[in-house]
Amino acid sequence: MAVLDRTRTHSVTPTAARKGVTGLGIALAAAATVLWSGSFVAVRALHDSVPPVQHAFWRWVIALVAVAPFAAREAWRQRAPVRRHLGHVLLAALLGVTVYNTLVNQAGVSTSAGNMGMIMAASPVLMAVYERIGGVRLGARRVAGMLIACTGVVLLVSKGSLSAVDFTAGDLWMIAAATCFASYSALLRRRPAELTGLTFLFTIFVLGTVMLLPAYALSVRTQGTFTPTPATIGPLLYVGVASSAVAFFAWNKAISLIGAARAGTVYYLQPVCVAALSYLLLAERTTWTQLLCMTLILGGVVLGTAARAR
Repeated sequence: MAVLDRTRTHSVTPTAARKGVTGLGIALAAAATVLWSGSFVAVRALHDSVPPVQHAFWRWVIALVAVAPFAAREAWRQRAPVRRHLGHVLLAALLGVTVYNTLVNQAGVSTSAGNMGMIMAASPVLMAVYERIGGVRLGARRVAGMLIACTGVVLLVSKGSLSAVDFTAGDLWMIAAATCFASYSALLRRRPAELTGLTFLFTIFVLGTVMLLPAYALSVRTQGTFTPTPATIGPLLYVGVASSAVAFFAWNKAISLIGAARAGTVYYLQPVCVAALSYLLLAERTTWTQLLCMTLILGGVVLGTAARAR
């Protein structure tokens, strides 16, 4: 009986382990999505008080301060592997830190949060395309889930009619931001194995912030500095600690566990999270159309992230 029990335990362990890894990856991707949803509110709150480049710069300075106690010593020990893979790390820092959030901040000056959310819905599609180009087989279930969720996002943001969407010049900045984010997520899948997650995160934060310095100096010279007040410091602390340090760590780990395409499907939850935050924080009513669209999004996410039956 003991031998039989041991055999049975060993036979189910690999499957249980795979399910555990998948579940953890989905949970981390969802956590990052929720935190990033709040950052869209912060971007809109700061768009007329903090210049976009200065917003991005101080966001990453705060993120560095938050991450340094946990990662600086480990990153220093791994400085030799960092130098060996400097090209990969520099590109990830440029796309994910220097450029992406600066473009989002710039878009927030002249386009609505709704349009920003809809355009960012293109990111998971691009992530899936990158994965397919890299030789990853997506499968019919994941593609179907992605399409269902994408349909729900478009209907939610457009209020059921595409004619209701009012595009502005700022949407071009958001399209560029979505492309950068998808490219950054694709790079994460190919993160050098000898670099730990904390080392990679801290290094791209450092390099990305350094690359922002010239643009920050130019912004201060031409636009002047902003006045620190509770209305500016609060949102900056949120985007620096929660939406940068915590969310990027969770997202990077999720990509390493489940891949960019599956994590990207979870990212479709962002409009649902924004609607929930609006209801909880602003007491905005939720219509039946919105509930239907959210159901589509949630159904697509469940279908696209579910592990194939074995």
